[in-house]
Parts: sequence; C-alpha cells; structure tokens
Amino acid sequence: MNMKKKYAIILLALISFLLPSNGAAQYTNIVNQAASLMQTAMMGGMRYRGYVEASYTGGFGNLQADFVGISTVQGVQYADWFFMGAGLGVDLVYSKVGKGPNEWNYNRTTRTSGAMIPLFTDFRFNIGGNTGPSFFIDIKAGGSFLIGKNYLAIENGYINGSEYFMLKPSIGLRVPVSKNGKRSMNIGLTYQLLTCNYWWYNNSNSGTLNSLGGTVSYQW
Repeated sequence: MNMKKKYAIILLALISFLLPSNGAAQYTNIVNQAASLMQTAMMGGMRYRGYVEASYTGGFGNLQADFVGISTVQGVQYADWFFMGAGLGVDLVYSKVGKGPNEWNYNRTTRTSGAMIPLFTDFRFNIGGNTGPSFFIDIKAGGSFLIGKNYLAIENGYINGSEYFMLKPSIGLRVPVSKNGKRSMNIGLTYQLLTCNYWWYNNSNSGTLNSLGGTVSYQW
C-alpha cells in the first residue's frame, strides 16, 4: 500500500474518532458510508484521488457570518466524470454583529469569531475531457461543529456549539497541470448553507447561515 492510500485511511479513522457519540445519526451515516466505499475501493486497487482546497465565503441575509477555510478530501475516481470521497476541514468564522439600536449586550460567554470543523461526503462531476480544461460541479454535504464552549454572537443573539447540517455546492473550471490529467488546479464559485440553533434574547429559534464566495484547490 503506497503512502497516499495510508494517509487516506488515517484520515477516515480520524473522522470516525472526531464524531461525537451523541451526534445526529445522519452525520455518522454519511461519513461511515463514504469510509466503507473508499476503503474497499482502495484495497481493491481502484483509482485513488485526493485534493486540498482553500475557500472564502461572505455571509448574506438576516444572519451573517464570513468563513475562511481549508479542507482535504480523499476518495475514489469511479469514472473520468465522477469522484466520491470523504473530507475534513477547518473553518475560521467571523460573525457580523448588528450595529443598530437593538444591538444585543454581549457578555463574557460570547465571542464574534471562532472555528468550526466540517466533516462531509464530497461528490464531484467533471464536464468535458480529462486531459484539457473542463468544468466541474462539486457537492459537499455533512455536518459542521463549532469548537469551544463560548457561544458565537451573531446579530441580536448567538448560536451555540451544537452540530449543524452543511451543504456546499460549487461550480468552476478544472485546469490539468500534468500530461495525463491526474493533477489539476481548480477555481470555483461556491455557496454554503449552514443550519444553526439561534437564540434572540429569551427566544429560541432555528435559522440558516448563508454565504457566497470562491474556492481554489489542487487535485492529485
């Protein structure tokens, strides 16, 4: 087994370890199914692929936060047009606190920046040839976890450290940097939807954090 496959299996083990025992069942199932498929494919000699990605998305809507993140995905190229893998990342979150007359009085238990850990399954579809420039559609779906005990202040309330559902579709351009097309640079436009448990004064509510931005990744 080569080093790339070893790193992929280590990543899968790390994802399983990080998932909380009381986490939502759908998050565990998403990662476990991807891990099983990946391990079987890798041991059987199917085409391993991986990539590392940096992204920025700016918040919009009633509840807003900006995200600067880096992630890695390890998986299997089932066909020239279809890739599936499991991913792990780190997102730095910067909330946009309201400045109006109803601005909430924040205290020592809140903050306006923090870090989140996304765990997800990734589906990537290539449109066009494999050896020349082509377009891609990428869909990440899974869970994201706010790190730390302090709440994250957003607008006139705050969100807590529970797990959240994450959906992150992207479209973009894939440019090969090797003759066989296995290595490439990818530039894309991405949208991120993140659910959240939101507290406003004495009221509890659920909401979404919407953000839009770009990604740059290197695939091997």
